Amino acid sequence: MYDWVVLWEWVELAVRWTHVITAVAWIGSSFYFIALDLGLRKTPSLPPLAHGEEWQVHGGGFYHVQKYLVAPAMMPEHLTWFKWESYSTWLSGFALLVVVYYMGAEMFLIDPGVMDLQVWQAVAISLASLAFGWVAYTTLCRVFVNANQSVLMVALFGVLVAMAWFYTQVFSGRAALLHLGAFTATIMSANVFMVIMPNQRIVVADLKAGRTPDAKYGKIAKQRSTHNNYLTLPVIFLMLSNHYPLVFATQYNWLIASLVFLMGVTIRHWFNTKHARKGNPHWTWAVTALLFLIIAWLSTAPMRTVPEPEAALSGQALTFARAEGFSDVVSIVQGRCSMCHAAEPGWEGLYWPPKGVVLETEAQIAHAARRIYLQSGITHAMPPANLSYMEPAEREAIVRWFRAAGQAAGVEG
Repeated sequence: MYDWVVLWEWVELAVRWTHVITAVAWIGSSFYFIALDLGLRKTPSLPPLAHGEEWQVHGGGFYHVQKYLVAPAMMPEHLTWFKWESYSTWLSGFALLVVVYYMGAEMFLIDPGVMDLQVWQAVAISLASLAFGWVAYTTLCRVFVNANQSVLMVALFGVLVAMAWFYTQVFSGRAALLHLGAFTATIMSANVFMVIMPNQRIVVADLKAGRTPDAKYGKIAKQRSTHNNYLTLPVIFLMLSNHYPLVFATQYNWLIASLVFLMGVTIRHWFNTKHARKGNPHWTWAVTALLFLIIAWLSTAPMRTVPEPEAALSGQALTFARAEGFSDVVSIVQGRCSMCHAAEPGWEGLYWPPKGVVLETEAQIAHAARRIYLQSGITHAMPPANLSYMEPAEREAIVRWFRAAGQAAGVEG
């Protein structure tokens, strides 16, 4: 009856694994092509219309790559398109958003202490914000099409800061930063789907029809690809942030996220400048280190703990609180888990609850029922190394309680 709970956990792992794999493929190809593009050399032996070339060695062989800014004189017989890395990353990421944050909205997405939303309202805001991100970004690109691209990047940064603040006023801290990452990743993937690939198809169609392609299509695609390059590192940081309460569970989480985007720019500027053979701007690492120290200070000074506010019992949480054996489980959790999972942890060396999970009150324990069941009932993941000596009988009590709740109300998770 409860095998689906474990199965669902494996579904989440499978989706997360797929997302990581596809993201590695996309980011790797993106970084490679930006570095290749910046490192192209002009040589006397270049064919007509070719912009530059690069010789590379890898895997026991040599590669000779040539780039045409617009297009070669005729359509090549074989053409490799780089698109599915981007599409698969976004699709698997959205699937993970659904599995973790939409299906587990009451646990991970909604924080009544921030905004008391119904699940459907939270999901609607999430979806609308992702769509808004693309509309706002592509509008900025059109408005600033002839302006200095630095001006466009500053305008985009302003949108990202505004969205960072907005998300923290609507969702839980964990979900806010994750959504800012999804917001940015949606812009990046839409760049590929809505601009880069369509422009490349126009060029290919012109070649097949014997027409000379317009150079503007390649220029626009290059612009969007460069934007993706600078946004990649902050997106990775934001996707990892949900594992670190020091990032998401502070009152300055929106400001931390904003500064992360600046770190992404400084790091990529060094690599891009280096690959373009235009110098070695070491100052970027000093700026990056300074930004990182500011972020660390914002999260820890003064040292504070900001646990997720306790919500009123409702829905499934109320079912678990009323289930047979709940009082026993409360005693077990408070005795074996709460020394760490507390607003002010009693375990030496801990200054905030691991993963931001607080398990001190009955309401907090009821809200975390599924997590407790999986981490301490079905598996022995918690307590770590069984440092608080949770007994097998106590784990069995947790399992009985969780399953009793499902049998009492037809709720299985």
